[in-house]
Amino acid sequence: MNTQLLPATDESLALAARLLADGQLVAFPTETVYGLGAHAMDAQAVLGIFAAKGRPADNPLIVHIHDRSQLEVICEVNEQALRLMDAFWPGPLTIILPRKDAVPDEVTARLDTVAVRMPSHPVAMALLKACNLPIAAPSANRSGKPSPTSVRYVFDDMDGRIPLIIDGGESDVGLESTVISLAGDRRCSLRPGGVTQAMLEAVIG
Repeated sequence: MNTQLLPATDESLALAARLLADGQLVAFPTETVYGLGAHAMDAQAVLGIFAAKGRPADNPLIVHIHDRSQLEVICEVNEQALRLMDAFWPGPLTIILPRKDAVPDEVTARLDTVAVRMPSHPVAMALLKACNLPIAAPSANRSGKPSPTSVRYVFDDMDGRIPLIIDGGESDVGLESTVISLAGDRRCSLRPGGVTQAMLEAVIG
């Protein structure tokens, strides 16, 4: 497979949107790290992520959206989640919530929850709007390697494995998103990131 490395333009984003709609993979920048994206509601496309990364299939993925209306078919949203979304979306916060049946098991590793976030990077948002699909996207690196904050590292790992990489410059945050679970009775912080625990507590106590 020949991998194209293209700057973020209207034309390259339109190409990326077509590839994603066709079940193929695209690497793209977010404010945290570069992501390796596939149509989240296409189970076969999602399996391609695990193959390209060499990632175990029992490792859940984060679903990226550009508009909260997309959550209607993805997860059950509660009041605390809405407050965090108001405060930190778009931005480097991933929220785990009860999933809906439409989400493939391949995305959630057969768990009854799903992780969702809305990135703030302008290229990521432009791509998500162009394809108008929820996109499952872990970091765009081979499993076991550092998460890439620059396109050159993505190309080193993904050349020949995916059809397209969108170059959006360096990631601003350079650290993977904060992850918090609001799926059960207990709130649980699962991964530290750009949104600190103090920031979370200031919003939901």
